[in-house]
Amino acid sequence: KIVLELYMWIMIIRALLSWVNPDPYNPIVQFLNSITEPVLYRVRQLIPMSGVGIDFSPMIVILVIIFLQSFLVNSIGMLAMRLQ
Repeated sequence: KIVLELYMWIMIIRALLSWVNPDPYNPIVQFLNSITEPVLYRVRQLIPMSGVGIDFSPMIVILVIIFLQSFLVNSIGMLAMRLQ
């Protein structure tokens, strides 16, 4: 759950930074890009958004993370409780 929460915040920071056009040679920006771009690239391949002008892939990833947090993590927790 903590990993999903952390990745969601990293994705939010990446989306916010994209609005201000940060220096691509900044080590923090490079770190954020290296962590988020593989996932965003896959989303962009699955859901092409050509002609829209806005990249919705970070929002889609954040929604998937929220779904995983609410459904998957809770389901695993309930399963663990039943196994005890």
